[in-house]
Amino acid sequence: MMFWYGHNVGGWGWLTMSIGMILFWALIITVAVLLFRALNRPQEHIHTPAPPSAEDILRERLARGEIDEDDYRRRLNTLRAGPLGKP
Repeated sequence: MMFWYGHNVGGWGWLTMSIGMILFWALIITVAVLLFRALNRPQEHIHTPAPPSAEDILRERLARGEIDEDDYRRRLNTLRAGPLGKP
């Protein structure tokens, strides 16, 4: 039978209590470290690329051969002229 405070604890009792205390504190420290890391982790921002501009789309259409160079220049001048063709 195992008692506490120096009353007939025996060798195996001390060994068991010592291992138990080491495991207990290892668990507490592990939880604290993991919690600290989780709370101090920098937030990962999801980077979404900007949508292509009208000039980018026009340039891609020229590169794919959907429009010829004259059509490209005409449309590019229209885009750069501003809304409703006003400079």
